[in-house]
Order: sequence, then C-alpha cells, then structure tokens
Amino acid sequence: MACHDPCLESTQVMHPFLVSSSSDPRPSFAPAETLRMSHESLVDAVESSLDVKRRYQFFIWSQSRLNAVIPHQLVICGAYQRSQRQLAFDAFNGVVMEAELLGELTAPRGTFQQQLQAHWLAGAGRPLILELGKGSPLQAAPSQGLHRAGLQRLLVHGVSRPQRPAEIETLFIIGQGGKAVATDSEPLGRLGLLTPHLHATWLRVLETETEVGAIDSSVPPQPVPRRRPHGITERERQILGGLREGLSNQQVGELLGISPLTVKNHVQKILRKLDASNRAQAVARALALQMLDNLAPLPSAAESSARRDKASERA
Repeated sequence: MACHDPCLESTQVMHPFLVSSSSDPRPSFAPAETLRMSHESLVDAVESSLDVKRRYQFFIWSQSRLNAVIPHQLVICGAYQRSQRQLAFDAFNGVVMEAELLGELTAPRGTFQQQLQAHWLAGAGRPLILELGKGSPLQAAPSQGLHRAGLQRLLVHGVSRPQRPAEIETLFIIGQGGKAVATDSEPLGRLGLLTPHLHATWLRVLETETEVGAIDSSVPPQPVPRRRPHGITERERQILGGLREGLSNQQVGELLGISPLTVKNHVQKILRKLDASNRAQAVARALALQMLDNLAPLPSAAESSARRDKASERA
C-alpha cells in the first residue's frame, strides 16, 4: 500500500462530520455527535497526551484517558518508517492475545494490513467502522482471530499527505467488543477529533525512543525502588498480576487457591484504592506506579493443584 517519507508539509486528516464548500471554507460540525461527547474526557485525553513520550506511557494513556473517550480493547498504531520504506505497526492490547495473532496484525505487508489500508483509502481517507465476524469485509485470518478474542468491530483512521491521500503517514486501528460496542454507538466523530493528537503523540513516542536508543523496547526503564502506595497489599499485588495477564476471577482464584468471590472482593478494593473504573485501568495505573515490579509469577495450574492435594492429605 502506498505510503511515503514524512516531509515538512502539514498533514491533513479527513473528518466525517466536517462540511465545507468553496463559498464558505469554514467547517461546520454536525451537532448530534459532538453534543453527546464528553467535553471533559476529550480535553483530558488531549491535554494528557502531551506528556506521553514512551511506549509504556502510551499504553497507560490509551487504557485510561483514551479509553474514556473511545472504549476499546485494542489499539494498533502505524507510522511510516524511512529506513524500511513502509508503515511499521505496534499493538497495545487490553485483552489476552496470542503472540502469533499479534504478529499477523502488525505485519506491514500482511493481508490484514493491506485490506485495512485498502478499505480506508477507498473511503477517501475518512474514519470508518469495519465489522468483524460473519459477513465481515475483512477476510484475512487475523480478523477471525480478533473476533474469537471477543472483538466485534474495528475503527480505522489515519493521516495522509496533503494532496496525496494514498500516501499514508500514520494509521490507527481501534478494536472494540462487548460493552465498548454496546455503549459507543457513534464513535467516528470522536475518532476524527482525536486522530491529529494520536498522530502527534505516536510520532513523539517513536522520536523519543529513537533518541534514547530504545526503539524496540516496550517496557519502562528500570525503576528506582520505592514504597508501595495506596495501601495495596501483597495479595492484591498478586491479583493485579493475574489481571495483567488477562485472567478471569475464576482463573486467578484457582491459581491462588481462593474462591472467585474472594478474588472479586479483592478486585473491588483494588479499584477503589487506585481510583480506577475498570480492571484494565487498574493495571495501567499499577504499572505507572511501579507497583508490580519484582512481583513473583503466579503459580501454574499444576502447582496449585499439587498444593491443594497436599492440603487435602494433611486434612
């Protein structure tokens, strides 16, 4: 798919709700979407994006501030790389996905990315929704894997070179499923507003990591030892570790030898202590506060089973 080396020219972003004419070049906004938009959440997302300079910061920002404006479980960011002469992609997922699937989703010349770019360009570079599952216009195998992972649709938008819309500079794919779809019926207007900020933020991340020689790093630098904030207990740290791995209450309970109800109660306490609205946001804030550093891995299912057997024998 056509793309190019970013130049000094300003970029353009097509908006589905911008209307202009030759007689009146001033854009007018379709009010239905913007009136329903949370102005506070949007401003917060834009302002907080200015502090994002590393990949791990982008993950935290996307799972919290961006998620408040556009609920999602997956964000894929692509940017043109001069050295590779193609778009290079990174994925930030809030649900568990196999490494093979993530590799297929981010392969620059793979069928999945080629289909996505073709659909976006065919829509004149405007934000679009692509449904997943039966009847999806995306026939590549990765789209089926996304649907199996619980995603129901993809939001796609990007930035292309002025007067050359086929030359893509950045492309963003946002995956939604479950409650994110049920509670977000008209996301394209907000995606159109946020895309220029996504563009600037992601390019800043790549530039910063190039400067520090960490372009292939997706984890934060080694932290300075610090006290554990917010009164999070060791058991709650273990449960946060399970949430980070995308485990359910049932799975965490089985590994720790406690009931799912006990895990649920711990999760509720964690959300209150971290002032988080959901599990992904709690994990993002725990990572930002370095609360999961040096956390021992959860026992395997076999180890947990053996431990329960020994306890039964002693009883």
